[in-house]
Amino acid sequence: MIKKLTSVRIDEFVNPDVAILLFRIGTASLMLTHGIPKLLRILEGDFSFGDPIGIGSTASLILVTFAEAICATLVLIGLMTRASLIPLIIAMTVAVFVAHAGDPFSDKELGLFFLISFAVLFLTGPGKYSLDEKIFGK
Repeated sequence: MIKKLTSVRIDEFVNPDVAILLFRIGTASLMLTHGIPKLLRILEGDFSFGDPIGIGSTASLILVTFAEAICATLVLIGLMTRASLIPLIIAMTVAVFVAHAGDPFSDKELGLFFLISFAVLFLTGPGKYSLDEKIFGK
């Protein structure tokens, strides 16, 4: 047991695809807690939102909601995962480095966590336990 706990190889401790599955589901689920309220706001007709990149508040809200609700759902189920991660990475980059540029680091932590997590998932891919694997195979 000590050998497994001190091992630097992921496959000696756990199946890497199980680790990716848990990380993918956890990260996407947490993002949905931000995306679903924005989606509900849109459905209620409330389009008030910031305009961090100068495209208008309505367009900004729609794009961020697409990333945080639709793309996060696709990442959660592992469908079109890498493509779905691109809008999430862009949204988190804008949130951290543009929208909250002047804020203290403590206000940027969550956005940075999501940005790093989405970048790692982009690099690893969805893993064996995903719809991408079932549909597209190897």
